[in-house]
Amino acid sequence: MLIPALSAALVGLGALRENPLRTILSTLGVIIGVAALVAVLSLGDALQAFARSEIDRITDVQSVTIEPRTWRQVAGEWEPVRNPLELTTADLADLQRETPSAQAVVMSRGGSARVSWARSGRERRASIAAVTEGIVVTDRRPLATGRSFTAREAADNVPVVVLSWKLAEELADGRPATALLGEQVRVGPLPREVIGIFAARKGERGYSARIPYGGAAATLGNAAVSGPPSVSLKATSVDAVQALTTEIQDWLALRVRDWETRAEVIVAEDQLAEVARGFLLLKLFLGALAGISMLVGGIGIMNIMLASVTERTREIGIRKAIGANARDIRLQFLTEAVAISAVGSGAGVVLGLVIAAGAVAMMQAFVEAEGLRVVVTPWTVLLSAGIAVVIGLVFGTYPARRASRLSPIDAIRHE
Repeated sequence: MLIPALSAALVGLGALRENPLRTILSTLGVIIGVAALVAVLSLGDALQAFARSEIDRITDVQSVTIEPRTWRQVAGEWEPVRNPLELTTADLADLQRETPSAQAVVMSRGGSARVSWARSGRERRASIAAVTEGIVVTDRRPLATGRSFTAREAADNVPVVVLSWKLAEELADGRPATALLGEQVRVGPLPREVIGIFAARKGERGYSARIPYGGAAATLGNAAVSGPPSVSLKATSVDAVQALTTEIQDWLALRVRDWETRAEVIVAEDQLAEVARGFLLLKLFLGALAGISMLVGGIGIMNIMLASVTERTREIGIRKAIGANARDIRLQFLTEAVAISAVGSGAGVVLGLVIAAGAVAMMQAFVEAEGLRVVVTPWTVLLSAGIAVVIGLVFGTYPARRASRLSPIDAIRHE
């Protein structure tokens, strides 16, 4: 049984070589369909990755905050909480170990202080954020120059500071804002070295600065840091926020008695729902485009194969007359359909990647989306190639069955 099947398959492949124009036209439909599918899937992956990176960079949707409760409502009346949760830096390290869904944990205190530069004589009151080193991940504000403080500098309370662009510009008094890099400025009662300056932001109005967490009391005063600090964790992705929330609640339940009355876990639930809905709509839209692309390619294969059956009716009749059965004829035409799909899928994958790269380059040029990159996953390539072969089988079945049912005498007499 294997030998006749192999013989029928070889006949099908030989027919493709003998009719190169027909083969090329058949393959072209597959190439276009697969190229469209690969381009759509690659662009979809690129747009999703870009959207996720932008959400991570400019929003707080992935942040989960542990906020101490200072007031609670009892029987419709508000009363102060006597022992609000107050975490320490030791708790911070333990929390980071026990929350694998978090990419960073940051503890912060806020207040205000006067910032001055002796060389210009300028002084401005600015909002001061005393934070741990995890802020570099949780708040990815771009720097115009310099750097943020390191983990060692944060742990040892090294006297350094990162200024906002507007604050640096005001203190510079006509000089370039970047002139303050490496200079000593006074933040509150203590001098600090400027190691970084944030990039200017459109609509920036206030003055702000960032210092290591250990310098909060000396800079802001004991009264400003008498309350419990705030702790924020940033999930590794939008999809991991729910898992991170559960991990935080489990950690609190094991270590803090009555934590629900002493602290609140804050999640941007409404924004998360909107993001999830947006991603779902994008996936459905791209899936519809991909399905239409492959349907067009499959119909093209079927049309070409049907035309091939009509054109080769006499050939089919002769083959049946010399002993080929219906199974041999079906296998011959299915072999042709699968071969066309396999070759076309390879060329289509390459063409689709080229189209995706060109589309991404155009998007970058028109909208200045520097973070947008072509995303090529093995799943995209394997799925596209596999679907092409399956389409060859599915859409080649009807022409093959039609060819196998022809009567030998009627087929030979066909003009």
